[in-house]
Amino acid sequence: MSERFRVVPAAYIVFRRDDRGEDQILLQLRQGTGYMDGHWAVAAAGHVEADESAVAAACREAAEELGVTIKPNDLTPLTAIHRTGGNHQSIDERVDFFFECRSWTGEPRLLEPEKAADLRWCPLDALPGPVVPHERFVFDHLRGGAVPPPILTYGF
Repeated sequence: MSERFRVVPAAYIVFRRDDRGEDQILLQLRQGTGYMDGHWAVAAAGHVEADESAVAAACREAAEELGVTIKPNDLTPLTAIHRTGGNHQSIDERVDFFFECRSWTGEPRLLEPEKAADLRWCPLDALPGPVVPHERFVFDHLRGGAVPPPILTYGF
């Protein structure tokens, strides 16, 4: 019997706010991670751990990376991306759950400076560059108040 296909699940939180009519998202500048260092990315994201739901992972990651508290009902599902690196390695086969968050407790701040060089609110219509490509794919779907499809694919 052949080995079953496996995917790595991750939760992403797109923190959003309206600043005087400008739609903004909170981004971090990655550094020291070995993956997409020097790219802007969602402010909090991470792997879903064993016996943990994607929602619980999102709340945990926000607390660990930014020091904010999110309640599960503060998260609105945006989309899921099934993506591949195209190399048949399980580490590059992913399902990413993207959530929007407009309400939290605490002031977001970098708690893992070894993994991020900056944290910044950015206009959705004028993002800094470069942005992690699959995340940019989601942001592009959000522009102008659009709602992304429930499921996206990337890299196939």
